[in-house]
Amino acid sequence: MAYDQNNIFAMILRGDIPCEKIYEDEYALSFNDINAQAPVHALVIPKGEYVSMADFTLSAPEEMLSGFFRAVGETARQLGLEEDGYRLIVNTGSNAHQEVPHLHFHILSGKRLGPMLCR
Repeated sequence: MAYDQNNIFAMILRGDIPCEKIYEDEYALSFNDINAQAPVHALVIPKGEYVSMADFTLSAPEEMLSGFFRAVGETARQLGLEEDGYRLIVNTGSNAHQEVPHLHFHILSGKRLGPMLCR
């Protein structure tokens, strides 16, 4: 799948659309999800044109890979989620219900989240 430079996360990275920023560095941006599915629902996106986890791990330079994963951890720390716990979700492709064609991690917390999947 080709990267769409007009997806909502690309527009947020360019500053075309505002976000409620939590953390930002040279590798990633994290912000609150406007359609929260839990009391705490943050998104972490890499600063680059990566459609999916497969694309990211194949194409991103080593410093981007490590920097992005550090940003995911730093976002959770800044939100104070380490003691009670949190869930990371990455949807890839249509079967996983990926809605935006830009790699993004969901960080969910703030309540007991229940089982991972319905049968």
